[in-house]
Amino acid sequence: MNAPTQRGRIIATVLAAALLATLATTTVVRARHNATDAPGDGPGPVAAASPDGRHPHGSRLQVLSNGLLSTVSLADPAGPRTVTSQRCDRAYTAGGTTACLTPTGALSEPRLLVLDADQQVRRTVNLSGLPNRTRVSPDGRMVAWTLFVGGDSYADGGFSTRTGILDTRTGGLTHSLEEFAVYRQGHPYRAADINVWGVTFAADSNRFYATLSSAGTRSLVEGDLAARTLRILVDNVECPSLSPDNTRVAFKQAVGADPAKGWRLSVLDLATLRRTESAETRTVDDQAAWLDNFTLAYGLQRGDGTNDVWTVPANGSGEPHVLVSGANSPAATEAAR
Repeated sequence: MNAPTQRGRIIATVLAAALLATLATTTVVRARHNATDAPGDGPGPVAAASPDGRHPHGSRLQVLSNGLLSTVSLADPAGPRTVTSQRCDRAYTAGGTTACLTPTGALSEPRLLVLDADQQVRRTVNLSGLPNRTRVSPDGRMVAWTLFVGGDSYADGGFSTRTGILDTRTGGLTHSLEEFAVYRQGHPYRAADINVWGVTFAADSNRFYATLSSAGTRSLVEGDLAARTLRILVDNVECPSLSPDNTRVAFKQAVGADPAKGWRLSVLDLATLRRTESAETRTVDDQAAWLDNFTLAYGLQRGDGTNDVWTVPANGSGEPHVLVSGANSPAATEAAR
């Protein structure tokens, strides 16, 4: 057989390249098809809500990994984790806004960092105390935070908190919710020992829920930002977290109404005030997050100090299990809500 000519070699090379390109394109199309049309999922974008209203495939969960802002796939929470260099003591995200409470240093006070969807700092608020809680309204407009300014535990009767709210649209700053008028059973309530903490926002970004403590009693309050009021609804409800459908509040309930005995993760129906204890029987000292309208996520600390994010059904069924190891401060991204 004669040796191939130079022209023949060129034609063969071009044909081979075209064949490889076709194979590569076919592989990419098949991969995309598998990602969007897996058995039982049906066609449509990966972020589309599933029929039962639970978080869709492709959703992400924001957590803190050893204090660093991170995200992980909800479909594969044990899989690869995207870790940034932003350090926070507490964090939360919603509506394209992330709130980060920076750690307290030996020579520095904590700050509230308001980050946009690209993790760029939009606003900084200087604070004083020990970072404890933070939340963002569903539309990303309002950011709330709580710090301990005296004592370091809710079980400590001598603790004091400071809770503020920032309107990221107008720049309006509420330094302390203790400035708001308080009402119990329709009557003004005044006391020198009022503490407010653990804000969670409703969908309209004006209404919110929080915990109010006074005279040894912790109560759920409904707040109105525009009216600057707090209305006491029911006692023995701490660190509320409003469900995505705005009908229920997940909270920690002090055992025997005594925080020294620990807390039970529970859910309150706002229409009936009926309480449902979750299947998590260990003490949960956290402001739980909703992954969807059916599932709670919360942090628990191991004996060696390592944090893990756990999950449990909100209706009292099932059993708790680890969702993300070595993490805390869970918050489902917008696609998961």
